[in-house]
Amino acid sequence: MTLEPGSVAIIQLAWARRLGLDDDAFAAAAGDRIIHADDTARTVQFIRLFGNSALVGPQWALDAAAGLPDGELAQHGTLLTLTRDHSGHGLGASALFFADDLPLRQPSGELTVSQGSPEAVELEAFCPPDDVNEVSLSDLEHRFTIMHMEDGRRTPVACGAYTEWEGILAQMGVLVAPQWRRRGLGSLAASVAAHEALASGLTLQWRADVSNKGSLALARSLGFTAGGIQTSVLLG
Repeated sequence: MTLEPGSVAIIQLAWARRLGLDDDAFAAAAGDRIIHADDTARTVQFIRLFGNSALVGPQWALDAAAGLPDGELAQHGTLLTLTRDHSGHGLGASALFFADDLPLRQPSGELTVSQGSPEAVELEAFCPPDDVNEVSLSDLEHRFTIMHMEDGRRTPVACGAYTEWEGILAQMGVLVAPQWRRRGLGSLAASVAAHEALASGLTLQWRADVSNKGSLALARSLGFTAGGIQTSVLLG
């Protein structure tokens, strides 16, 4: 689906605030890279957003990156090299997707959804640690867990969740138990969470590691629009 014209400005505003920039930083960039020095930062971040880019971190990192094109800074290996002497280590590169509306996915039968934390925690116990860490349900305030009923017992099988960024964006995540994947439950859980967020007046954001083909494909299948990339390293 295509974003409404005003949605891009809303997304850029949220990211500008998230990065500690002026509200109009992305809108005023006109294709020039935004440079923001923060010598107290524990990360170095490069963001490419709807054609404009920003590099945020300590001054020494900005100096080291001077002259490098955006395409190189978007590579996680480049930021690791630049920060090697400061114990930079991986946070990775994530593709950014956005939506201001999505088609509503309808379940084929009766659906039981829990908004409790214990169910989401139980679901995480069924999933590989890498998946749990990438989605990080514990960081997503609003959780909608699909429950499977069998022999009177409720088992969590998928969870769609979001948390608010700057009161503007709904940062989303979806986790599905391995044995329940490839059945459309991820799409269904994402749709439930997404429409709750949209009903609250938020614009949707989806971040997926650039190597996570499943998450990238799910974002596209749901109707999200690609908007950029975020590459980050954590400083030692």
